[in-house]
Amino acid sequence: MTRLDFVTYLSHLRADSRRFRDVVADCDPAAPVPACPDRNAADLLWHLAEVQAFWGRVIAERPAGPNETWQPPSRPPDVPGLLARFDECSERLTDSLEEAAPSGTAWSWAPEQTVGFTFRRQAHEALIHRLDAEQTAGCTTPLDPDLAADGVAELMEVMYGGTPPTWSRFTPEGGLVALHLVDVDVRIKVQPGHLDGVDPADGTDVTGPHLVRVETTEDADTTIAGTAGDLDTWLWRRGDDRRIRVTGDPAARARFRAAVDQPLD
Repeated sequence: MTRLDFVTYLSHLRADSRRFRDVVADCDPAAPVPACPDRNAADLLWHLAEVQAFWGRVIAERPAGPNETWQPPSRPPDVPGLLARFDECSERLTDSLEEAAPSGTAWSWAPEQTVGFTFRRQAHEALIHRLDAEQTAGCTTPLDPDLAADGVAELMEVMYGGTPPTWSRFTPEGGLVALHLVDVDVRIKVQPGHLDGVDPADGTDVTGPHLVRVETTEDADTTIAGTAGDLDTWLWRRGDDRRIRVTGDPAARARFRAAVDQPLD
């Protein structure tokens, strides 16, 4: 319902990466990033360079995934070096994606093991860090409504929620929640609940609040409404809820908030 085609994801990835780069290049490198106070503008530039370097390698070397021989790139000592390294990493990622079939197999940390996952994930990564850069520099511009709508869906399907793994148990805890993206007329419904389990791969305890997206005609107990951009920004903790309207069952809202009560870099 919110998915974009892969050409559009790639176009957004390129455009938001360019905007990110232009804003950071003109910003005080020591300026603090509002959403990540332990990071400054130079740190933000290096962070996205590292992210794009990693995923560019994932796509270029698919279907093999990262292993102990993978070493992160070294951080250049100054802003010109950081900008040059970012340009290199960003170009490799976008060029690798342009040459790849979205349906092809590629490693990811999520259940979806396709190149298409990286198209989508990195388009949203660039969008949110573009927003970080703009907030740092004080020159915020609107989010594309269709990309932001898909960003809300991705948060519910991948970042905060998603289909529970087979080695875990999800217990619904009454109260259906609808996210109403008013400017694109999309409703995304999720079932809050509780996840119990320990990842057998590394022993990570995943017990805690969780969300599962559901396709249903059932009326929601709580509706959280706003524009796609406002909801995406709010859920990523890059903005407050002043323009978000909430109606319905307070208990269902509380369970939803518990499931999204964690920072995202």
